[in-house]
Amino acid sequence: SALIVIAEVTHLIDLVIEREPSAPKPAGPTLADGLHSTGATMYTMLLLFASVLALVLINVPIAVSLGIVALAAMIWSHGLNSLPNLPLVIYNGATNFPLLAIPLFILAGAIMNASGISQRLIAFASAIFGWIRGGLAHVSIGASLFFAEISGSAVADVAALGSIMIPGMKAKGYPAPLAAAVMSSSATLAVIIPPSIPMILYAVMAETSVVQLFVAGIVPGIIGGLGLMGMAYYFARRYNLPREERFSWARVAKTGREALWAFLLPIIILGGIFGGVVTATEGAALAVVAAIVIGALIYRELNWAHLRDAIIEGGVQTGSVMLLVAASALLGLYLTEAQLPQMLAREMVGITTDPWAVLALLNVFFLFVGMFLHSAAAIILVVPIVMPLVNAVGIDPVHFGIVVTLNLAIGQQTPPVASVLMITCSIAKENVWTVTRANIPFIGVLLAVLMLVTYVPATTLTLVEIFYR
Repeated sequence: SALIVIAEVTHLIDLVIEREPSAPKPAGPTLADGLHSTGATMYTMLLLFASVLALVLINVPIAVSLGIVALAAMIWSHGLNSLPNLPLVIYNGATNFPLLAIPLFILAGAIMNASGISQRLIAFASAIFGWIRGGLAHVSIGASLFFAEISGSAVADVAALGSIMIPGMKAKGYPAPLAAAVMSSSATLAVIIPPSIPMILYAVMAETSVVQLFVAGIVPGIIGGLGLMGMAYYFARRYNLPREERFSWARVAKTGREALWAFLLPIIILGGIFGGVVTATEGAALAVVAAIVIGALIYRELNWAHLRDAIIEGGVQTGSVMLLVAASALLGLYLTEAQLPQMLAREMVGITTDPWAVLALLNVFFLFVGMFLHSAAAIILVVPIVMPLVNAVGIDPVHFGIVVTLNLAIGQQTPPVASVLMITCSIAKENVWTVTRANIPFIGVLLAVLMLVTYVPATTLTLVEIFYR
């Protein structure tokens, strides 16, 4: 099947960019040449993207889909002689130093789940937010804020917290779709608040600073968390949901002491990175070591069996992401050699050079892409294509990175792919479309944050300007 697809894609590309027989051409470029070049570029880009999407929709794994399309394009452009070099391209693409942070952050999150750290964070969040009407919803959002500072993964967030919080909310009388919607949307904060795995991927693809992206995500993440809490409070009043307990400084102090060592993890990660002591990759390695020490020696809940399960879980998640990265290296090589992103940038600049208009177009594009591709695949496939355009119109790449991250975070909530929503529905045992209807107001909050970040760049760049520029 793969060979058939390669043959068909190669044939289609050859039809789209048809090489004319050798015939005399007038000296210098003509309008017809320009139109032909523009049309060929757009058709080629659309064909590559549509080919990947078509394979994904027939349940071909995304990494395999990227590899098939890239292989077809490389054979068309360079012939079979290019094949011996492709393994080296794949290897180099997957061994970029900043990418080592991804498996390390995933492993740190898996160890947290196995060592009792998650439960202590939930208890502390309950002591702070439980007195508000609809307290468990606020606890879910607050716990996601804390957990996001360690895991960097929305999937890890909802897997760790959802199995505890969703049954708890349902037992307190929350409508099941609402409980799932709160957990799913709040888990999305994990890709906005640093550290963030999608931000690491974006930094590599856009060749920008991981640390500056982390700093830029702090304010949007806090605003998003407060917005989700406001929406949760509205539904709490609407459904007359209960408060969990009276506010008590003694309980806050007690749960804070018990979770004190858990709070050291984000301090180690973010403090070391922002302070310039370690890189993002080294900070991730320190997080793994700290999670093992805290779970095994201090909380004494991490044993060899739990550690083995955490390593396996982390390895499986890492494998799926790194296969995407490796396959994308092939497609990136073809795009670079064909200069299709640069051509697309020139054509878009011919339409408009207004950065706000370009951002509006890219927002619509990424929201659409996020409905069909996982965030990692979308970043790997699309960011190298649009970065020449972003640079050409003068958009700050750090600002644009937060815009991309927010768009794809929303995509994790919108079917048909909706990876975080699907996991949440599986935990809640609820229908996807029922939960999606309940989730629309929370998605609206995330869209409002996206508009704020897009058109008020100071939201993301103020802290970056203060500390790094």
